[in-house]
Amino acid sequence: MSSPTAVQRYRSIFISDIHLGTAGCQAELLLDFIRHVECDHLYLVGDIVDGWKLKGGWFWPQAHNDVVQKILRMARKGTQVTYVPGNHDEFARDFCGVHFGGVVVARDCLHETADGRRFLVTHGDEFDGVVQHARWLAFLGDWSYRTLLMLNTLLNRARRRMGLGYWSLSAFLKVKVKNALQFIEKFEDALAEEARRRGADGVICGHIHKAEMRDIQGILYINDGDWVESCTAVVEDFDGALKIIDWAKARSWSMIARSIPDSAEPAVA
Repeated sequence: MSSPTAVQRYRSIFISDIHLGTAGCQAELLLDFIRHVECDHLYLVGDIVDGWKLKGGWFWPQAHNDVVQKILRMARKGTQVTYVPGNHDEFARDFCGVHFGGVVVARDCLHETADGRRFLVTHGDEFDGVVQHARWLAFLGDWSYRTLLMLNTLLNRARRRMGLGYWSLSAFLKVKVKNALQFIEKFEDALAEEARRRGADGVICGHIHKAEMRDIQGILYINDGDWVESCTAVVEDFDGALKIIDWAKARSWSMIARSIPDSAEPAVA
């Protein structure tokens, strides 16, 4: 696909799992995405800031600060920004109902598309049994995951030097592990059932870092993916149609990343 250069307007954009504050965050790609889009509604669907990682050591390069500033600028220019915190930024749940610089914080919310469909918007961690009932295991899994992302960073640094595009080792392994696939299926079913219980036509979530759009017994399940592995977002056009955008593929990550020095990609501490 050729790299888009013009600014694209959408009615709504949904992004999640940015994990600002970690070395695995693809902040440069996200900044590139933000520069090429405009929207009426922006939903930040959890794990925007990684509070778990920041508790263990501060990591906040300029690109991460730029992401926050860009989002606040969108709010100042009239975009309705809704922040639905996740488990990694659960500290923000204490501020539900509060407005910060044009950004409203909500535990979850209902979004109505241009064609009249109603979607439950929630991060999804409340439907993850490990996070809810075995937090020690969730923290252990988070450490293992960040280690894998460090390897992913080193691999893509080498791929960039060879002129190759971005490729996610962690996403590849995820779809190859049977237990992971079973977990994902149960997670998707649980979210679809919650949307049905609330009388919604579908659900838009994040949390598991796997972009997906599929019908589950009449409920449209949509996961907007993440910005550490897949670099994806969900967008709604002005007719109400929803689709997943894979920005790493659309923009040729190898071209964008050539201008980023290796020092901008420190290993996970």
